[in-house]
Amino acid sequence: MRPLFITLLVCSLSIADAQKDTTVSLKTILLEQLRTTRNVKDWFVPVDSAIAGLTAAQAMWKDSTENHSIAQLTTHLIFWNEQILAKFKGEKPAAFNGDNKETFSSVNETTWPLTVQKLDSILAELERAVMAADENKLKTFYSMLYHVGTHNAYHTGQILYIRKMKGWWDDEKGVK
Repeated sequence: MRPLFITLLVCSLSIADAQKDTTVSLKTILLEQLRTTRNVKDWFVPVDSAIAGLTAAQAMWKDSTENHSIAQLTTHLIFWNEQILAKFKGEKPAAFNGDNKETFSSVNETTWPLTVQKLDSILAELERAVMAADENKLKTFYSMLYHVGTHNAYHTGQILYIRKMKGWWDDEKGVK
């Protein structure tokens, strides 16, 4: 009887321990961050919601300081996400002279909608590339991918700040 009891106890503890295993893969973590900064509302508003519905005039608005417009922040995100995507795919990224100020480009009435589409397209492609990558590749690039997600969230916050300040934000589109 005693060996049966010990066997049952060990099995029960093993099952309970297995149920507590909350190990998450690197891929899962990176994809969650990329998705929540692109188009999944979670703890904060993703960039697709932050720039949705803006006119080109609103996107181009700037105050009288050196602060960037929403459009400039968006083109900056495009530039850096393209850089990361190219490196991750093993391609040569676009030329960069090292002056970050040049990554904040202007748009116009015609190019603003294309800019919005381009950012989403690049972010979607980055997600697909991470999804297709094996664990070894992710271990090589995890820091860069993690930082790009943080960078995207940071500038999305700036975009929302401008929208709220100007009265262009509908709180119903925010996170509940």
